[in-house]
Amino acid sequence: MTWDVDSRDRSATNRLWAFLFGRSVQVNGRVHEYEGFVWRDSVRYMGKSVVFVLPHRLSELVGFLAANGIENEVDASIFP
Repeated sequence: MTWDVDSRDRSATNRLWAFLFGRSVQVNGRVHEYEGFVWRDSVRYMGKSVVFVLPHRLSELVGFLAANGIENEVDASIFP
């Protein structure tokens, strides 16, 4: 899967990075860690704007990108 987000759209870029790589939020002195998508089973970060995702995880990523108006492309040619 690849995607293209306009780097001038800081809001979309920040949402994408938080979704992909996770984030930490401090509330009332307590830190809450949110795991990013790339750290889950069946997902591998391959490089800038590219991840390898097994089919059962794909809908979550496609759904996030679509909901945030981020253009994407899936190459499923490696799966029979």
